[in-house]
This record gives sequence, C-alpha cells and structure tokens, in this order.
Amino acid sequence: MRVPVSWLTEHVGLTEVPSADELAEALIRVGFEVEDVEQLEAVTGPLVIGRVTEIEELTEFKKPIRFCRVDVGTRGSDPAEPQGIVCGATNFAVGDLVVAALPGTTLPGGFAIAARKTYGRVSDGMICALDELGIGDDHAGILVLPPDTAEPGADAAPLLGVADGAAEAVLDVAINPDRGYALSIRGLGREIACAYDAPFGDPTAINQGLPAVEGEAWPVTVEPASGCRRFVARRVTDLDPTAPTPWWMTRRLLLAGIRPISLAVDVTNYVMLELGQPMHAYDAARVTGDVVVRRARADEKITTLDDVSRALDPDDVAVCDESGPIGLAGVMGGASTEVTDTTADVLLEAATWEPASVARAARRHKLPSEAARRFERTVDPAVARAATDRAAALLAHYGSATVAPGVTDAGPFPAGDEAALEPVRMALDLPDRVAGVAYPRGASVRRLVQVGCAVDVDSQDGAAAVVVTPPTWRPDLVRPADLVEEVLRLEGYDVIPSVLPAFAGGTGLTMAQRRRRQVSRALADAGYQEVLPSPFMAPGVLDAFGLDDDDPRRSAVRLANPLDADRSLMATTLLPGLLDAVVRNVSRGLRDLALFHVGQVARPDRGERSDGEGRGTPGAAPVVGTAQRPTDAEIAALLEGLPAQPLRVGAVLTGAWEPKGWWGEGRPATWTDAVEAARTVASVYGATPEVSDDRHAPWHPGRCAALHVDGVLVGHAGELHPKVLEALGLPPRTCAMELELDRLPVHEVLARPEVSAFPPVLLDVALVAATDVPAAALEATLVEGGGDLLEDVRLFDVYSGAQVGEGRRSLAFALRLRAPDRTLTLEEASAARDAAIALAGERHGATLRA
Repeated sequence: MRVPVSWLTEHVGLTEVPSADELAEALIRVGFEVEDVEQLEAVTGPLVIGRVTEIEELTEFKKPIRFCRVDVGTRGSDPAEPQGIVCGATNFAVGDLVVAALPGTTLPGGFAIAARKTYGRVSDGMICALDELGIGDDHAGILVLPPDTAEPGADAAPLLGVADGAAEAVLDVAINPDRGYALSIRGLGREIACAYDAPFGDPTAINQGLPAVEGEAWPVTVEPASGCRRFVARRVTDLDPTAPTPWWMTRRLLLAGIRPISLAVDVTNYVMLELGQPMHAYDAARVTGDVVVRRARADEKITTLDDVSRALDPDDVAVCDESGPIGLAGVMGGASTEVTDTTADVLLEAATWEPASVARAARRHKLPSEAARRFERTVDPAVARAATDRAAALLAHYGSATVAPGVTDAGPFPAGDEAALEPVRMALDLPDRVAGVAYPRGASVRRLVQVGCAVDVDSQDGAAAVVVTPPTWRPDLVRPADLVEEVLRLEGYDVIPSVLPAFAGGTGLTMAQRRRRQVSRALADAGYQEVLPSPFMAPGVLDAFGLDDDDPRRSAVRLANPLDADRSLMATTLLPGLLDAVVRNVSRGLRDLALFHVGQVARPDRGERSDGEGRGTPGAAPVVGTAQRPTDAEIAALLEGLPAQPLRVGAVLTGAWEPKGWWGEGRPATWTDAVEAARTVASVYGATPEVSDDRHAPWHPGRCAALHVDGVLVGHAGELHPKVLEALGLPPRTCAMELELDRLPVHEVLARPEVSAFPPVLLDVALVAATDVPAAALEATLVEGGGDLLEDVRLFDVYSGAQVGEGRRSLAFALRLRAPDRTLTLEEASAARDAAIALAGERHGATLRA
C-alpha cells in the first residue's frame, strides 16, 4: 500500500514529525515490511499557478498544437500581459487553472525550463503534466486544478508537495494477509502511534456534524446465506455533478496510486484509503425498487463498470434491485447504476462481505480491485457506519449536497457490546516466558491496550492472568499466542536475545541422509547440474508421455487450490519437472544440458510405502482442529490419508555430452550415458544395477533399460520416445533416467575394495551374437564365467556389418584378470577367459569373432 507521509501522521500525536526513513524503520520495527521509500523530487525556480485566458489552435501541424495565453499574475516576463506558452495537450479549456513552469524552473530529473522558439511561436515556459511534476505516472494530459485552488501567480510547489526542502515522501508498505486493518491510514497510523508510544486519534470517532438519523435511507434486504455481515446505506441529494474534487484530496489519491475520476467516486476511494472500508456509490435515480443482497441465480449476468458482460456463478454474491444484479459484491459495481457526470442523487454503500466469497469471485472473474484486496483480508464491520457518515459529509461540503436523514443498517452484525470478539485469557507472564525476556511491569497490558484491546486483570489459583477482548478490526487475535506476538513485536524483536541451542552429542545425519547427499555430489562430479523443478504437473503431460489408461502414474493427487491452474496434480514422476527445465533452457539458447533433481513424488496408488509397511490407496484425511493437540487416532488417520512419497532421483541429457573443439568432434549424449548416470547413483549405495531391455513409457521401446538391484526394479533409463519429444517440444534424442532411492539398499559400511599388489593380465575378446542379445546380459555372463579371477569387464566396441552377418553384431570386451595372492600365468588367464566365452556361447549363442 502506498501511503503519503503527511497523511500517515495526520492522526498521530507526534511532537516532531519523523523523516520518511525514520517512519519506515518504525514500521519495520513493529513487524511490517516497507518495500520502498519514494521521495518526491523537489522543484526549484518559479513554478506557479496560472489561469488559461486564451487558446489559439495551430492547425498547420500534423499533431494538435496550441498556443496558450496564461495569466501568472506578476510572475511572468511581462507582468502586464499573460505568458505565452506552446502546449500539445488538449484536456484543458479557457478559464482552467494549470501549473506553469516559467523559465528558470528545474523540474524532477534535472529538466530545466527556458524560453525557446517552437512551432513558430516563442514559448515562455511549460504547462505541466503530473509525471513532469513527479506526482504519479499519468501523462495523458496536463494537470487541471479545481477552480478555487489558488490565485494566478501563487507558488505551486508547496501546494503540490514538491517544494525545495519540504518535498512529500511516500511509503510503499507490504501488508500481510492477516493484517487487513493495516490497508488504511487508520490502521497504519495506529501502528505508528504504537511504535512511538504516541497518542492516536481514531478518525472514525470524529463527529461529522450530520443531521439526526430518521428512518431508513433505502429499503435493503440481506438474505441469510448471502455472506453479507453488514450493509450500511446513506443517501445524499442535490449533489452538484460539476463540483470538482478538492486538490488536497486529488493529491493524496494520486500519491496513493489511485486515479481521480469524479467527486463522488473520489470520495468513496478516499474514505476507503483513510478508514479501510471499501465503498460504492450508486446513482439513486437508476436504482429501481428495494435493494436485495443474495447469491446469484443461474444464468444471471451483469455488466460491470469496465463495460464487460459477465456471467455470474451461483457462488457469487450480488447486490440486486428489481432489474436484477447491479453490483458484484466486494469486487466491482454494475454499469446500470454507475455514477455519471449528471448524477445528483447518490446512494452510498459500505458493506462487509465474507472474505472467502470475495476472494473466489475476484479470481473467478479475473477482477482484482482495491476493494476486493481489502475484503479478502477482512474489513472491520464496525467502521461501516462511520465510513458512510464521512463520505456523506465530504460530498455535502465539497459538492453542495444535502445529506438525507435516513440510514439503513442491515445484516446480522450485532450492535453495541454484542459486536465484540471472543475474549482470550492469557497468563500475564506468558510473553516473558516465550521471549526469555523480563519485560517491565505492565508492558503486556499497555501494549495490548495500544492495539485496541480491552484488558481485564484476573487471577485463578494464585496465577496472574489477563482476559483480553480484541477490537473488531483484529479478528486474528484468537489465542494466547496471538496476544504474545503483539506484545513481542511492539516491545521490539531486537531486544529478544539470540541464544543457540546446545548441541547434543551423538546426533547427526542418518546413513540414508548421507547417501542422499552423496548422490547429489556424485552426479554433480559427473557433469550434471542440479535443478529444483515444480513438484506439480499438468494432467496433459501424462497424455504426452503416452501412458496407458491403467498406468499407475495416472493415479495422481489433485490439488484443491493449485498455485498454477495449469499444474493441478502432484507429480507422480520427476520427469515432467525436469523436461520443463530442458524446454525453458533450450528456449534461451542452451542446447547442451545435463540436469538432475532429487525429490519426492506422490504415489497414492502404491501398494507399499517406502518404509516397507503395507499400504493401499489412502482414504480421505480428517479435518483436525487447532484447539488442542490431535489424538493418536487422528494422527494415525492423517498419516493413512497421505499418499506414498518415495524419494527419487531423475536426470535428463540432451545435446553434446562431450563438446567439440580443437581436441575433436565431440560426442552427443546417448541412452548409454543415461544408464551410466544410473550406475553412478547406484555406486553410491555400493550396488551394481542389473541392466535389461524393457518397454516403459515415455522411453523409446528399443532404447529403454530396466534397472534391478538384488532382483528389485529400481528404475529406468534410456532415450525418450520421439513422439514424446515432439509433443513436449524437446530436442531430438533427449535421454532420461529415474531411480527410486528408497529401493536401494542402505549399508552402514560399504564393502571395501580388495587391492592386489600383483600385476593384471589384460585380454580382449570379441563375441558375435544376435542383435537382440543385450550387451549387459552378455557382460554379466562373462563375469559369471570368468570366476574370481575376472576383476573387470568393459565393453569398448560394437560393430555390425557384412563381416558378421545379417541380424548379428560384434561386441568387443576388455577383460582384466588378476589374482589376489600371486602373479597369474598366461595359462590361468586364458582358462578363465575361455570359460567365460564358453558360458556366453551356451547361454546366448555367442561365438568368438575370427
């Protein structure tokens, strides 16, 4: 919320007005975030009020150009004559008051004004727009002041708040969702008063001097299920439709970021900013019959103030007359009763709506507004009457209106003491115990009274306590912890000591946690970069993956309130997020990628949990209250309602695995690199995965490997299917790997390697086998056949062609043989090699290549 400093301190009894930076620090001290302190740049030189006396249209140019005569009193170059100024704006007329920068003026940004010849005329200055004065960003036209603002020739800089040495400042304060009261001068002013221990004058308590209330302003019916807590209406008649908004109000609205429109609309916006109560003004002459507040009916429509026809949802709350809906409650009014430049009879509304209903309506109709922003965060229902009185008094004073004596106050909001919130009982020393600070005697009571609470001291069983009744604008104070927070933040978080907890010996990471961290380090060492993709996925990505209808990965948890409407499911696999990261990087010119992510997925379909306990499809989790700790049965039901969340690691590769350069042509990433990434992960756990061919979407059926450890399927690796790549916009030959870490065995101590001091015997064998014989299967057979002497097997060449025959290929393996206690003889090594070849021939029909 943008807040002018002069307005913020208006109701605070400060002996000396602090600077903008000091006020920002004070708000931060009491728990608010100040995003920016904007100091308006000062204007130096003769910036004056002028009255336009003559306009000459220069029609010989392609764009509108006017030569104006402006009366600037005795401040002009010739006191006896109006100042001649060339201007391109057309939103002013003869007789209007404007702001003129005469030669010698320096505007914000160092823009110096001098007399110069332009468009065939000599321009002795410039007529200024808002952005040229540093007040707002509007450049649609020059600034036209109300007629009675000042006399021509008066100094304009103090009036605009841009005088040298006294320029206005604006604070941009971020308001938390639970502090809706602070979206107003009333709320933030109270916080400033608390920060400086200064008296605060509540603007709602000011008597507006209106006539005594007699009867109702307008017949209003609030239906019980409408979500309207209070609806206050007041009527003003005989309003001068041409009455301008006073400059002081226009200036405050501009600095707060709101565009002035007309007196009636500006007054409602001003009261909203001042008191935090959004208001709406209806043209009473266009309201037909009684007003009814109800839920929208099927097929009802409304044309809102932005001239858009909107179909209403039965969940929407509508303000209606006999013609139908005339307002979308809490969001935007209807065009049929809009206040126009001829409206003289105005019906003012100040209502309080159910926050959730307004939030849903604003998002459903894509209509964010300042009113909806406040209603979503809860508006004080007790301020509605004061808001209508304030608005009516302003219209009477500046618009020559007559305030009708009637006031309508409908809805279930109780009157008097019955409107108070539920009292909260708190031990008097609870803030001291929570903060670990001995606060001065009476500090808790004093701080709670400052925020508006009624406090009664009580004691039971000899323990001092207070019974606190929160004010109507603080519905967030519902438990002792909330009251403690108020005391602590106002006393200052900086006085709470920072004490590190004592480190308990014998604790640390579990072995599973260590392995998980080692996985990240191992993949990073192998050349992969870690990413943190979204844990949610779009339903359509599973179709793009080509999954069968009964594929377990289609059983996903749907989010009730997704952060992104396009990603409404919890991910059942890590691949959607990783592939999104690839698409994003490729779109930004990065073609060679090796990315990985370690994270959990949600699998409600799993037959067993990662802890090994049997588990079927989870049931509905119960809704547990916060008044007390959940029972063991409730905790068990909550856990039973959770889906299985196994820990997985995923990796994707695309482009060049080895870049090309002066050293060579490089090498593209292939499915074998994805398999090698899986081996790297398994090696952290001291495991060697068994690799076999498989058909598993979204991988290519001919380039997909299933990975098993101790007979348990732990994941897949390989090249993704071309149709998947095309559907998701991925580069050709993109490869991926995904393993479930919870299925890998976790050993406290990994098997230590056996190191032999004796030299190895290195032998190569080339085996010819059918092309459908997996290289991994052939390698495993060689290891088994070679026995204990075979230390390592590595595939280093694959050949297919006429020399080996159609449907067959040659696979060359490098064998390393070694004995732990002696030097192998060539005969022993050859015997082990022959045994391995013989077993390969027996199992796979492999023959030694000549």
